[in-house]
Amino acid sequence: MAAVTAAAVSIASSSSSSSAGAVTKASPSPAHCFLTCPPRTRAHHRGLLLRAQVSTTDAAAVAAPPKKEKISKKQDEGVVTNRYRPKEPYVGKCLLNTKITADDAPGETWHMVFSTEGEIPYREGQSIGVIADGVDKNGKPHKLRLYSIASSALGDFGDSKTVSLCVKRLVYTNDQGEIVKGVCSNFLCDLKPGSDVKITGPVGKEMLMPKDPNANIIMLATGTGIAPFRSFLWKMFFEKHDDYKFNGLAWLFLGVPTSSSLLYKEEFDKMKTKAPENFRVDYAVSREQTNAQGEKMYIQTRMAEYKEELWELLKKDNTYVYMCGLKGMEKGIDDIMVSLATKDGIDWAEYKKQLKKGEQWNVEVY
Repeated sequence: MAAVTAAAVSIASSSSSSSAGAVTKASPSPAHCFLTCPPRTRAHHRGLLLRAQVSTTDAAAVAAPPKKEKISKKQDEGVVTNRYRPKEPYVGKCLLNTKITADDAPGETWHMVFSTEGEIPYREGQSIGVIADGVDKNGKPHKLRLYSIASSALGDFGDSKTVSLCVKRLVYTNDQGEIVKGVCSNFLCDLKPGSDVKITGPVGKEMLMPKDPNANIIMLATGTGIAPFRSFLWKMFFEKHDDYKFNGLAWLFLGVPTSSSLLYKEEFDKMKTKAPENFRVDYAVSREQTNAQGEKMYIQTRMAEYKEELWELLKKDNTYVYMCGLKGMEKGIDDIMVSLATKDGIDWAEYKKQLKKGEQWNVEVY
């Protein structure tokens, strides 16, 4: 059994806040041999048939050897997906909903905890769907929205009976000058403790953690893309498991617009104090920080300061990269790696394909 060693959720609030089987090709029909052989004795025909069948079978055996079953490097044993679907969602209760950005931050981000009573057995790196109450303009139920899970499999309370999300309230002005509110994000951010919430899933295997407890895990997040990495890091540093003890390097890069937008910083500070040799965290605050050239500090700008070290890590078989957040972030990281790979005579695009094939490059962007 696993046990949580961390204190209850420390969230700052500004207000007070398949295996493929081998396929054996069928031998050609004997009738085919009779059609192509010249008329001779019946015994001669039988000899031809026998030789043809043996020869064809042997060739098939050589041409189609049994396929090797792919063994995943991720913690995918017994992973559950789609236990609950939109037509029959699980109805949980909101237990906690707290704003975790300051009042002067550009936008609100909330951390929320829902009850599951153990009925949604998710893993770190998976997502759940949420269906907002009410109907759309056509009178139909709202479509589900997927959110990365922000809690470890044990949950914030350590009893495997809750699931947590990190959600930014979406509010924007359209081309007509009208203020538009995102249906699901506003529904979630406005939830009160005790309210029902319709949940689907869990879904996803792309972002599952590596099995190797000695792995180097590089986590790249922008904004609420921090969610899956909070789940990783809680398992690594706030919990004790009989079958998992992290001894590798966890290196987090988090990009936000302002320091008042930093998410879960107090938790990450505690992890850094607890495991200084195993956890590194670097922030990129784009509206407040610049690099030596005076450029805004985006996540790729911060990574560029460590590019040589990062490239050396990427050349190791036990290094895994996970990326979650805004879609444009991947290109900025590619730009850093291209020149480094070229110095070593490596084509970065091809090398990244191999990393993806080996489950070492994992991306979930929106």
